[in-house]
Amino acid sequence: MSLVTAENLVKDYRTGDVTVHAIRGVDFSIEPASFVCFVGPSGSGKSTLLNMIGCLDPPTDGRLTVSGTDVSTLDHHAAALFRGENIGFVFQDFNLIPVLTVYENVEYPLIMVQKWPLQRRRERILSLLAAAGISDQADKRPDQLSGGQKQRVAVARALVTNPRLVLADEPTANLDRSTALRIIGLMRQLRDEFGTTFVFSTHDPKIMAEAEETFVLEDGHLRRQTKDQGESHE
Repeated sequence: MSLVTAENLVKDYRTGDVTVHAIRGVDFSIEPASFVCFVGPSGSGKSTLLNMIGCLDPPTDGRLTVSGTDVSTLDHHAAALFRGENIGFVFQDFNLIPVLTVYENVEYPLIMVQKWPLQRRRERILSLLAAAGISDQADKRPDQLSGGQKQRVAVARALVTNPRLVLADEPTANLDRSTALRIIGLMRQLRDEFGTTFVFSTHDPKIMAEAEETFVLEDGHLRRQTKDQGESHE
């Protein structure tokens, strides 16, 4: 069974008297434990699509299923609960909480969303800090870290609730090439270790080169391109 399935998915925005057709009836599916990216020029609908998959923005029309749940029917409260329990997020500007340590930033979703007991939280956090190669940074605050270290913290935080799906919006945009390659390698390693599906919105050819499947967006329409099969229009 696919982890994510979109059927005739539509997203329109109203700006004054003008209707903006951000996503125009797209269909796609994403398999479990895959490494997938959405690409396209600015304004093509990449971030809009990620926001809908992440239950941050409801579709205008169509059906969107994530992990067996039709999220297009969820109200605001139900969407927030589903998001917190099933989906992790990695952002290009890291979105770390500056007054918290690395350990506390990673711990935060477990306190706010899943309320794990202390010992279970500690075991999970320490294992992810080790997997991300930042155990020695646990007591530092974000302003004491490099960009690459901050993104490693963000990746660990995204995985701490053991989500089946992680959405990454331009996660390498603020990193130099060598750091970006290390972060991409870390994500693939964690995908292999935990079976997590990673879905990217990106302009970065380094991520595209690593993706098992690439969905190309143009003016809200979708084309699918795979590494092995070339391009096909949908």
